[in-house]
Amino acid sequence: MLTSTSLRHFLSAHPAAICAELTAVRGSSPRESGAFMLIDTDHTLGTVGGGALEYLVIGRARQVLRDGLPGDALDIPLGPEIGQCCGGRVEVGLRLVGDALAARLVAKIEAQEAARPHVYLFGSGHVGRALARALALLPLRVHVVDTRPEELAGLPEGVEARAVALPEAVVRSAARGSCYVILTHDHALDFLIAGEALKRDDAPYIGMVGSKTKRARFASWYLGEGGDRGALDRLALPIGGQAFPRGLGDKRPEVIAALAAAEIMVQIGRREARAASIERVTVTRVGAVDGR
Repeated sequence: MLTSTSLRHFLSAHPAAICAELTAVRGSSPRESGAFMLIDTDHTLGTVGGGALEYLVIGRARQVLRDGLPGDALDIPLGPEIGQCCGGRVEVGLRLVGDALAARLVAKIEAQEAARPHVYLFGSGHVGRALARALALLPLRVHVVDTRPEELAGLPEGVEARAVALPEAVVRSAARGSCYVILTHDHALDFLIAGEALKRDDAPYIGMVGSKTKRARFASWYLGEGGDRGALDRLALPIGGQAFPRGLGDKRPEVIAALAAAEIMVQIGRREARAASIERVTVTRVGAVDGR
């Protein structure tokens, strides 16, 4: 995954590089407009979609470097001509990376990183660690929260470790749109954290590791404490069940983590799609009122 750190390292190690950016996309394409990759004579970073498209782009970028040109532009059909069947067409800009372009690329990735959804994992046991490893590969800001500082050592790079005495307080102070996955060593603590998370109507995903029996016990406790029955429906318990409703019967931490990671990304994607749809409708209506 392209990060601001990996981008800076590449630019430092390979100062004579070409930035290949999709400047226009028509029809079906493996990547969106604005996607970019860096290419030098022997190395690449990022991707514009892979396959024959990327092979052509890399070849032309290296020819530009050999010829000492400042850049080039390509118009590539994603069809039989290049051995692909996407059916769309892309325009690719090739530019030698200078200081201004390097700064723009770093700023772009930093902005994307700042906008990534937060996912809080409560508990650094076997499932918590496996899920942290799975989520660390995705465009998310992952936090692992535990009451036991010694359990937070050795988490994947880029994952924030937080040792706190009151994990439920983390839920109250979390950024809007955060996700919460509850996997602690203490069922009572699980219940407290989940109760706080269900008060957040902005959470795309709230999940708890456990069984159907644990769900029934939590529901009894939660409703007995005055919790909202409608909010209870938002709790994924067991985690991973939405990704594979019939279940796999496989309780290995890595398998649970894979299903839960898919479940989390689906719910984040649905929330983002709804927000984008609302924004488009709002812009259209404002434009109509203003006569634009």
